[in-house]
Amino acid sequence: MQTVSNAEFALRLGVGLGCGALIGVERQWRARMAGLRTNALVAAGATLFVLYSVSANDMGSPTRVASYVVSGIGFLGGGVILRDGFTVRGLNTAATLWCSAAVGVLAADGRLVFALIATATVLTVHLLGRPLGRLIDRDNPAEEDEDLQPYQLHLACRLEVEQHVRALIVQHTSGHDLILRGIRSIRADESSGVRLSAHLLLDGDAAARLEQLVARLSLEPGISAVHWHSADDSDTGPPHRAEDGTSTLSEG
Repeated sequence: MQTVSNAEFALRLGVGLGCGALIGVERQWRARMAGLRTNALVAAGATLFVLYSVSANDMGSPTRVASYVVSGIGFLGGGVILRDGFTVRGLNTAATLWCSAAVGVLAADGRLVFALIATATVLTVHLLGRPLGRLIDRDNPAEEDEDLQPYQLHLACRLEVEQHVRALIVQHTSGHDLILRGIRSIRADESSGVRLSAHLLLDGDAAARLEQLVARLSLEPGISAVHWHSADDSDTGPPHRAEDGTSTLSEG
């Protein structure tokens, strides 16, 4: 009866773990919920389950275990799918975890070249599929892009510069990497000025780009305070209560 040697066991596990980690690196770089460790562990877990069945010398067992892995990843993927109003987020993350498990199954079965090809395919889809999708849907690039995360930008300004500030926000959010979904203004009276809230969608290193936007707006005369925070935060108060990034100015 053929058994898996220690060296073969380590090789298959290493390939499964490494392929999952490669997929996870791209996800980690884009600041996704499931990053390097999650994808690596999913691939390693799938590899270990199938390797156990292979070492048990049951010819039908690896296939059965692989089907159980698919079901198990389905439950795991369901945990990262979230509904936000009319938008469903996390589908790409769940699909990626599913693919990481499939890569692990291929590696555990000794099909190491197939596992590497599958890993390259998943990475290609992530790297090229998103810009291609935006090119096709260029009229509304944020419509179904679940990878973009919601943020809010709050600022306080004088009433006479409101239109100028609105124009600046639109100008600096016209690119595909920082998408404006709406601006809301609250006017109390002329003495207290105007509070503006901009709803944004960003991807990747959102903090750095939002800080650049805050720094740019802080240079404008008439703006007394500006800050940003994640839309998931409970803080939706006025600009002087900053959570993630803030800049409070004094008018002279």
